[in-house]
Amino acid sequence: MQSGAIRPQRLSDTIVEQLEAMILEGTLAAGERLPAERLLAERFGVSRPSLREAIQKLVARGLLVSRQGGGNYVAESLGSSFSDPLLALLEHRPEAHRDLLELRHTLEAACAYYAAQRATDLDLERLTEAYRALQACYTRDRPDDARASRAEEGAADARFHLAIAECSHNMVLLHTIRGLFDLLKRNVVTNIGGMYALRGETRQMLMQQHEALYRAIVEGRAEDARRCASDHIDYVQDVLAQSREEDQRRARAQRRALPST
Repeated sequence: MQSGAIRPQRLSDTIVEQLEAMILEGTLAAGERLPAERLLAERFGVSRPSLREAIQKLVARGLLVSRQGGGNYVAESLGSSFSDPLLALLEHRPEAHRDLLELRHTLEAACAYYAAQRATDLDLERLTEAYRALQACYTRDRPDDARASRAEEGAADARFHLAIAECSHNMVLLHTIRGLFDLLKRNVVTNIGGMYALRGETRQMLMQQHEALYRAIVEGRAEDARRCASDHIDYVQDVLAQSREEDQRRARAQRRALPST
């Protein structure tokens, strides 16, 4: 039996595979502009026509967007799990915050475990930058605008956990966390406002928990990293459960204070 001839792969298809890998591994993020064609062609060692052909294929598949005179971008919607209207809806539902914490408990423990096992030196440099930015939010004097401070802290917190997901080298975990980024950021902002008001030690506790998580990953202690991530979410869940119980008690007390008809 004669076997069919093996056709050589087109150069543009090879470039497509490399760009796809960069998107999957997070090197190219949603909404990010690709380097100029000349630089990309030099990086891949290919001609610009072959590169353009590859880009056109990815545009046709919805992975890239070409803007007239403005370059090529990774599609904004790539990996976006929640739209803005849904974010606003979830933001005002207490049970949605509980559900997100339950999801974070599973995802972030796994991310931390794999990050401790797989993080490269470059990964750890980026994680250290994110960790220091978060610690700076904790330690500096609070500005007059507490809401702005919480928003900045929430963004730094979310970026720290995203950096851990990047260190995990698990593409599904990374893109799940990226898709949840805006929801995660809003969840942190909402949580810390109530937590700081309820327990005076919360700020110090969060600092210690994030430091323990960071150290476990940097030192390659995978099981400790998993435990630290779980303990952190457990603490947040505990404080918020206490907050909900106090709100319910106040509501009952107010109802009892209403004059009888």
